Amino acid sequence: MWPNEAATQAFATQLAQGLGQWPGGRDARIELRGNLGAGKTTLVRHLLRAAGVQGRIKSPTYAVVEPHQAGTGDNAWPIWHFDFYRFNDPQEWEDAGFRDIFAGPGLKLMEWPDKVAGQLPPPDWVIALEAIDEDQRRVRISAHTPAGQVWLKAWLQTVSSLKPNAPGAVDAP
Repeated sequence: MWPNEAATQAFATQLAQGLGQWPGGRDARIELRGNLGAGKTTLVRHLLRAAGVQGRIKSPTYAVVEPHQAGTGDNAWPIWHFDFYRFNDPQEWEDAGFRDIFAGPGLKLMEWPDKVAGQLPPPDWVIALEAIDEDQRRVRISAHTPAGQVWLKAWLQTVSSLKPNAPGAVDAP
């Protein structure tokens, strides 16, 4: 459970650090699920800042994808933020040429992945957000690939405040 936005920011900071340290973490695929207003874009903004993205961070609601660069020099890595909310047909994903982006390096953060069902490669993690009230969010993380399971195990060892409640899934505080 996140009681406020500061908790969202703290989670995003810890996640950015983990992705930078886990083998292959900078090439992770993370689906963000939740209703409108659940906090998906807020989480992404905090994650991008924590990863070192500079400049304006805007929602890809109309552009569908916003590319970002985290870090600098030899430590730089691409991050792609997708928002598929406006898609009416999963085929639009293919028509937009996103297969090439997903085949390349970089972190892929995807909002509204259900709008392109059957087109996306399996996510490493699914982060499901549920608004309890204006401030509080219930958070559930599940791993869907072998790499994601390794990262989730590492996450649980690193972040002592997370408690497992099912194999491969946790409720985040």
